[in-house]
Amino acid sequence: MTTSTPATPFTDPATDERLERVAAALKEKNFDVEILDDAAAARARVKDLIPEGAAVFTGASETLRLSGIDEDINSSGRYDSVKARGLTMDRATQMAEIWQLLACPDVIVGSVAAVTETGSLVAASASGSQLPAYAGAAPRVIWVVGAQKVVPDLDTALRRIDEHCVPLEDERAMKAYGVPSALNRLLILNAEPHPGRGTVLLLREAIGF
Repeated sequence: MTTSTPATPFTDPATDERLERVAAALKEKNFDVEILDDAAAARARVKDLIPEGAAVFTGASETLRLSGIDEDINSSGRYDSVKARGLTMDRATQMAEIWQLLACPDVIVGSVAAVTETGSLVAASASGSQLPAYAGAAPRVIWVVGAQKVVPDLDTALRRIDEHCVPLEDERAMKAYGVPSALNRLLILNAEPHPGRGTVLLLREAIGF
């Protein structure tokens, strides 16, 4: 006889009822929201939402990597990849220019560590490279969010980041870069002042951290 380990509250996908509740709360706060079945649907939708040739920055995200969205944006040639352009610049002499590119792309695509049933998005970062664009510098933002990131409130969102996301990102950073990650910056988006600027693609499946 075999037994399965039950999913933790931070990895278990939210029910359709909870997703609808989150979507309604976000819409009340001027975020555009679409509930999609899976990452493949999000990948197709992102292509629809971003005009060809736009300058696009992808925030570091396992969700984007696993879904193929990161590759679509940075390797397809369809867009002006800000990340690719930044890699050709000299970090010793052009760091200010690099930060300007990251902060003000035409579109930033990324994810968040948690989304609350009260309509807040919570992003965590070691470098903070994606946060200026998320917060308002970029004219267009798209967040792709797995169903397991739904939490009741901000207190639980912060606990999810500390107990679940940080250890996983630390492990990933050690494998990728040989150095640990760090929770250096947090951004809480409680509302969107400019209707139509931010779109949340809320998935019915779990993906990413």
